[in-house]
Amino acid sequence: MSLASTERAGICDEFERVGPERPTLCEGWSTRDLLAHLLVRERQPWAAPGIVVPVLAPVTEWAMRGFDNVPWGEMVGQLRSGPPAWSPFRIGNFDELANGIELFVHHEDVRRGEPGWEPRQPDAERDGALWSSITRMGRRLYRHSPVGIALRRPSGDQHVIKTGSGLVTIVGEPAELVLHAFGRDAVRVELEGDAAAVAAVAATPRGI
Repeated sequence: MSLASTERAGICDEFERVGPERPTLCEGWSTRDLLAHLLVRERQPWAAPGIVVPVLAPVTEWAMRGFDNVPWGEMVGQLRSGPPAWSPFRIGNFDELANGIELFVHHEDVRRGEPGWEPRQPDAERDGALWSSITRMGRRLYRHSPVGIALRRPSGDQHVIKTGSGLVTIVGEPAELVLHAFGRDAVRVELEGDAAAVAAVAATPRGI
């Protein structure tokens, strides 16, 4: 199975387990808000640009509010069934590129929304896909960093994603590296390098 299909099933199972009122790592969003975000993104493309274009955010928020009274089970069922037949997300390669990381990160937003979370157990296929994605996307996600950035797995694999004055190496399992790059703080990584450079990376915005 692809990362996108595996994470779609996983996040739907988690939504069913925790219900619509669980806090998430997305500040101010409950699980209902997060699920509405995912449904708007896949099913209402006319409203989705507000996810990344701030001036259009009110349109996206209005579309999300349209799910306020939709039964929870129906919302989960819509996400589990996948994008509509007319959606470009239905295309295999595009679905993997656009949804693999998106669904993984939001799956963890649900899992880690409250204290007491633990990372998932290692999975060679999933971790390989995540490592491939973060080494490809990392430069964009750390574009604001004033210093160079390298990523290193505990296995020893290392990839320099950004050059600059100085270098900070971020060490962790691929899942943790992905979440850190997307701006999450509920992660288990270590930052190695000069103290000033490490502090600069810690204080710099990350993510899309």
